Amino acid sequence: MIGVVGAGRMGLPMVRRLAEAGHRVRVAARSDVARGALAREPAEIVPEVAEVGEGADAVLVCVRTDEQVREVCLESRLLDAMPAGGILVVHTTASPHAVEAVAHRATPRGVGVVDAPVSGGPPDVAAGRITLYVGGAQDTVARIRPVLRAYGDPVLHVGPLGAGQRVKLVNNAVFAAQIGLLAHAARLGRQLGLDERLLLDALTHGSASSRALAGVVRRGSVAEFASSTAEFLGKDLDVVHTVAGELGAELGALAPALDALTDVLAPSGTG
Repeated sequence: MIGVVGAGRMGLPMVRRLAEAGHRVRVAARSDVARGALAREPAEIVPEVAEVGEGADAVLVCVRTDEQVREVCLESRLLDAMPAGGILVVHTTASPHAVEAVAHRATPRGVGVVDAPVSGGPPDVAAGRITLYVGGAQDTVARIRPVLRAYGDPVLHVGPLGAGQRVKLVNNAVFAAQIGLLAHAARLGRQLGLDERLLLDALTHGSASSRALAGVVRRGSVAEFASSTAEFLGKDLDVVHTVAGELGAELGALAPALDALTDVLAPSGTG
């Protein structure tokens, strides 16, 4: 049985993929709204987080922030309820310190922990092609890999516990910096008398092409793309700066590009 805490925009398609793969799925839903959203899903719904862990082979945590990870994993009875040999998977993009604190509590109980932040969005989960950066012990990752393959491809084991978060930090920094660079490029294009939409579309056919550029082109401009994804880009920027500071890491040449993205996001109130 697989438990899920956080069946939202990312967790809900995970629930569906797991059920389609033949897993029995149990989901925590405290509010009437959450229960209503899950009513037609192929999962058992329980009101408390701890109930998700009872008899579970694995529990997937798909909440949004560090604070929510700590609340679910350290302030509830979830770990107490999980059987020895179970595995807790933290999909949230969070601080490595948060994951390490969870493991410190879980290991004496015989519960394995891996961090597996994702790169991609709900359509990628639904299609079974979300990228997972997995940190954890070799044997624990090997045991949980078949579950993760229900919705993840590729499933990349990138090192020990916390390495997944560190890889995601770099991934987010590079992606956000690319959008910041595109903001500079669009400004340069305007100075050269070029139409931004035509410029950006042309760049997709050359060596400047990237996933960030493809997203910008779909929206028509850097500002439109940044505005449409402000909630998530803003969170990514916060995590990049916070975690880099916690770990004593230097952003180097990425910093001015991230600042440029912050300037683009500022009008939406996210900067």
